Amino acid sequence: MKALIIDDSRTTRAIISRLLQSLGYETAEAGDGLAALTHLQQNALPDIAFVDWNMPVMDGLEFVREVRKNPAFDPMRIVMVTSENDMTTVAEALEAGANEYLMKPFTKESLKEKIALLEVQPPR
Repeated sequence: MKALIIDDSRTTRAIISRLLQSLGYETAEAGDGLAALTHLQQNALPDIAFVDWNMPVMDGLEFVREVRKNPAFDPMRIVMVTSENDMTTVAEALEAGANEYLMKPFTKESLKEKIALLEVQPPR
């Protein structure tokens, strides 16, 4: 299983990457939405992407909207990962095409729960 972590914070990317690797995922990282789109065009489609909302160049919401315009990316599950907790913000992300929403800070268990909700099966 493959996961793409999109966040402008190198530290946050490293934390999420380590958590996912401990669950058996192969991970790739991008520092903003535009770099992530380039990654998607040049590599195999990941099973799941964890996307920060607030990033320079292209924010997470813009990334989700762009990805959902391309049917080739439909199988990829998207989890918006952010400290934004306003319900209208959550609704906006889901309407744009995110499949789930994970609030920072989060635990390994809450990450696992979101993955389970999306029925993305971790490797054995």
